[in-house]
Order: sequence, then structure tokens, then C-alpha cells
Amino acid sequence: MSGAQALQADARVTLLRGADLVASPWKNGGGVTREIAAAPIAGCIAGGIAGAAAGTALDTFAWRVSVADVAQAGPFSRFEGVDRTLVLLEGAGMMLDEAGPTARTHALTAPLDVARFAGETALTARLVDGPTRDFNLMVRRGAARGTLDVWRTATSCRSTAETLLLFCARGPVAISVNDAAPVTLATGDTLRIDAAQAVDIATQGGGALLAIALDGVSAQAGDPSSGTALPNAMRTS
Repeated sequence: MSGAQALQADARVTLLRGADLVASPWKNGGGVTREIAAAPIAGCIAGGIAGAAAGTALDTFAWRVSVADVAQAGPFSRFEGVDRTLVLLEGAGMMLDEAGPTARTHALTAPLDVARFAGETALTARLVDGPTRDFNLMVRRGAARGTLDVWRTATSCRSTAETLLLFCARGPVAISVNDAAPVTLATGDTLRIDAAQAVDIATQGGGALLAIALDGVSAQAGDPSSGTALPNAMRTS
């Protein structure tokens, strides 16, 4: 099913294998990124993001998810108007030092540690002990809304997000959508679920998932007829 799409009770489900992701250099040259998926601003503001895929330019995305290999210390690329979330996947980790009057340090030193910060913040990365790999979520303010949760155990939930990405940080993990036959993810794989209505998710296995719920923002957010997405909602049991 790698790269293929399947319809499961009003949801489009796509399996994205980690081995198929294409590596590209960082914006500032300090590492390598493998983009998993992205949505253009135009698609989100138009009222739907279900058709978006990887390959959206860095200055035109509404949201973007990727895996990055950080090979050396140095400044992070800055993205004005973008909220960022990083999760440590592999390696001894890194320290992210913020500059300015409200300076602080984000410590990513254990697998699945999470750091959240504004993309315009001046940050410098210090590697703890050699290269690291991290998961990166970027959401442009005013164009999309996104949340990231770490699922460390088997989970059952209902998601109302337009797009739900389940990234396997530690596999294997089996995932069933709307009671369909389960799909098994290995470490680095992602299951993408695009749906116009709520979907039921059930996971099995001793691994860990990153659950990213994404919604577009209408161009007329205050107009109930403009297709404004409801806030992300995920109920676990």
C-alpha cells in the first residue's frame, strides 16, 4: 500500500513509507530534511486541504511536516509567522538556545522530547553528542491550525481534523481506521487520513506514534457559510 490511497468509510487513507522520502538540504545548509507532507496556503484558505501533498515551497506552505537530520551545531532557519514543533527521534539530542530579552533553552535530550517555539525566534542549536534526527511540524498562523500529541501506548480515539497524520516514531504499530483492516507501520512510516467528517482510530502494538491533527483556516473566519474548519478535536479512550 506504500504511497497508495484507499477509501475507508468516507476517509481517504494514504500510507507514506519512510524509505520513499526524498532528502533535500536545509534552507541554511546545516542539515538534511525529508518532507513527509505539506499543504499550500491557497488550498487551506479555499476551504479544504485534503488534496495537498509533499512538495510545497517553503514560502508558500500553510503546514508542513518533515524529518530532519541535524549534522552540526549552528543557527536554525527562521520562518516568520510560523509556529514550530520539534520532536527528538534519534541521537543524543540537542539544546536550542533562544536569543533576546526572553532567552531560554529548549532541551531535547530523550527520545520523544518535544519543543515548541515561534518560527521567527532566533535559535542556535547545540548538539549533545553527535548528529540527531528530529520530527518537524510547521504551521503558518492565519492559514492553518495544527496540534501534535505523542501516543506512547495503544490508543482509541475519534478525530475531527481535516487531515490526521500518524507518524511512527517507534514501530511496529498497527492502525485501523473506521474498523477497517489494520495497516502496520514501521519506524519512519506515516499514515495520512483525509476526511470530511469524524473518523475512529484504533492502534495496537508496543511502539509510539506522533499524532498531528491539521485544519485549514477560512479566508472569512467569522462567516459561518465560508467553510471554516472546526478546531481540531481528538477524544481518546
